[in-house]
Amino acid sequence: MSRKLLRLFFACVLVAQTFLLSAPAAAAAVQRQRRVDLIVSGGTVVTMDARRRVIEDGAVAVSGGRIVAVGTRAEVLGRFAAREVVDARGAAVIPGLINGHTHVPMSLFRGIADDLDLNEWLTKYIFPAEAKNVTEEFVRAGAQLGLAEMIRGGTTTYCDMYYFEDAIAEETERAGVRGLLGETVIDFPVPDNKTWPDAMRYAERFVARWKGNKLVTPAIAPHAPYTVSEAHLREVKAFSDRTGAPVVTHVAETRKEVEDITREHGATPVEYLSRIGFLSPRDVFAHTVHLTGNEINLLKQNGVGSVHNPESNMKLASGVAPVPQMLRAGVALGLGTDGAASNNDLDMWEAMDYAAKLHKLSTGDPKVVTAEEALSMATIGGASALHMESEIGSLEEGKRADIVVVGLDSLHQTPRYSVYSHLVYATKASDVRTVVIEGRVVMRERRLLTLNEPLIKQKARAIRERISRSLVEK
Repeated sequence: MSRKLLRLFFACVLVAQTFLLSAPAAAAAVQRQRRVDLIVSGGTVVTMDARRRVIEDGAVAVSGGRIVAVGTRAEVLGRFAAREVVDARGAAVIPGLINGHTHVPMSLFRGIADDLDLNEWLTKYIFPAEAKNVTEEFVRAGAQLGLAEMIRGGTTTYCDMYYFEDAIAEETERAGVRGLLGETVIDFPVPDNKTWPDAMRYAERFVARWKGNKLVTPAIAPHAPYTVSEAHLREVKAFSDRTGAPVVTHVAETRKEVEDITREHGATPVEYLSRIGFLSPRDVFAHTVHLTGNEINLLKQNGVGSVHNPESNMKLASGVAPVPQMLRAGVALGLGTDGAASNNDLDMWEAMDYAAKLHKLSTGDPKVVTAEEALSMATIGGASALHMESEIGSLEEGKRADIVVVGLDSLHQTPRYSVYSHLVYATKASDVRTVVIEGRVVMRERRLLTLNEPLIKQKARAIRERISRSLVEK
């Protein structure tokens, strides 16, 4: 055998020995890996945890609907093997967005009445249109439309208040979306319940049915202090105390509301609610535009969550909420779109962008409501406002696996320096690639997996024709 062949022979023997020795070690390493349901692998992981960790080339492991690990891709893939992998390379991986206030079936009233103040918009257009058109069928179709829009934009949790909320809950669970859903109660006949006792009985059944559901948290939703009497507000509070149900309502949205309540009750809205013992850490107050310093303190002291709706408030000229003051006071503050009838979309990316810019303009200070604070209001801040911060709002071990993969390579996102700036000021809903809720992929690479988009659009257009006819009928 030549010297060259001899060297080749010994080299092959060495390779074989190395393989035989390493194979058991490799097999043992694979065996040591924990099997999980899903790994979101690669990308820039923006955790929104208390340390605000941003992990380049990160990964998130999911099992049983919860996050079991967050770290670098090498760390996570070294410890876990998944049945399903979402490739997030070149993207941001963020907590699911939280729309803290909307009326999801009102997507079907999108654009029905624009360029009006709140009182005229409600009394002359919305309330009459609802009386003529809102049925359980309407609510289901509108809920499907709004849910599809929210998933496409990366919203994984929303807080709703409307009628036939039991049907909305069914559609929400079917779509795989998380919702804090409030059955609206009000002092005049509405589509689902014509009397107050009927409404309270409906709320009782609704809360009992959905309590403990993984996705749906049932709530009661008195419309506002100016449409619900003091006696009925006290009844709602007693109901919440007895059942543990959250309370969702509109508060201090307009100057007229403040003036009317002050004249009738001798106190501003939050002070009035405090005086009658209504405030509690189960409350979620939408808008809170016209607040005094004392009212801000009352929200903080009583653990009340507040939800800022910048676009709706701007469009209806309702005013500018004291967001910088609420943030400084430590109020649990989230962000919402309001319904598509008053904002015209359910896009939380626009809500973040407007929230940051509106308060810079109104205060004359470009440093207030930073990009990071705006993203917080749409994630962990929104979770706190809904009293769900122990479960959602950040990417942390033990929390619910609500995860959004956002592309970062669009022209309007190039080049990138700060990920917070990029997400709040440059990103659009159309940049959302994949959405995971409770560990389940509900949209993958822009394809909805739990909702039939063509059918939803078809239903919505048919209902539009009926609504249009009803508006011209005497």
